[in-house]
Amino acid sequence: MFHDNSEKTHSSESTEDRNQSPPRQKNSTHAPLEKTSIDARHVILILSEKGGVGKSTIAVNLAYALAARGCQTGLLDLDIHGPNIPKMLGLEEHQLESDGKSLIPVRMTKTLQVISMGFLLQKRSDPVVWRGPMKAQAIRQFLSDTKWGSLDYLIVYLPPGTGDEALTIAQIAPNVRGAVIVTTPQDVATLDSTKAISFVEQMDLPVLGVIENMSGFTCPHCHTEINLFGSGGGERIAQEHHVPFLGKIPVDILMREAGDEGCPFIGKKRDSSTWEAINAIMERLIAEIDNQ
Repeated sequence: MFHDNSEKTHSSESTEDRNQSPPRQKNSTHAPLEKTSIDARHVILILSEKGGVGKSTIAVNLAYALAARGCQTGLLDLDIHGPNIPKMLGLEEHQLESDGKSLIPVRMTKTLQVISMGFLLQKRSDPVVWRGPMKAQAIRQFLSDTKWGSLDYLIVYLPPGTGDEALTIAQIAPNVRGAVIVTTPQDVATLDSTKAISFVEQMDLPVLGVIENMSGFTCPHCHTEINLFGSGGGERIAQEHHVPFLGKIPVDILMREAGDEGCPFIGKKRDSSTWEAINAIMERLIAEIDNQ
């Protein structure tokens, strides 16, 4: 539906083009774009500057938690090049359908529906070789040319960074209530996460909160807590930037298993400290959204 052969070729810019100075950031981030039409009361962005910090886990569990409350919830996977949300929800075998005019989201429950590039691939190993304009077109179609219906919440999972996907959705989606920043505790991750916070502020959006993921690990044998990636980094940057700190989530093998099995952790395992931590974070996050 989105394929364009011109986007599959290698870049052919001239040496002169490559040597020109890049556009100033202020102009590129604030170029006006037309808003799309989608009936969603609250659009929430899940992002970070670095990959591998657990954004997809947060997005899946937040969407599931909202849907379990009876809220009509959409989950939009904008990781165009590496769509993993279908796997984490056990929806890998599904394909997007169309009524001839609009895409029809894959429905997981009566209150949770999902759109992902992963539903459009012929094979799971197929790469999506697109540049920015094609991605922007796809994002617009995922919003306005999709039969979402009336949504209470649209949770948008973004790939690492503050490039095309993040910039496009922040500019064209209506009712964006803010962004959740996901980080791990170590300095290498928090350094990049501060850039994500600055990006959200540049877009004149609220930072709903910072989540410190992979914060500590309890040995199942001796029950000693080990700070594999340090501790407190997410809380520190939240304080430095005067934004809410939503909480810490430890490293837990059951969390990894839940993702691989296609079952959101928050809907599976309720008798663990990790479940309690995630549930508390979701409660705080929902409260922050409601306060906007």
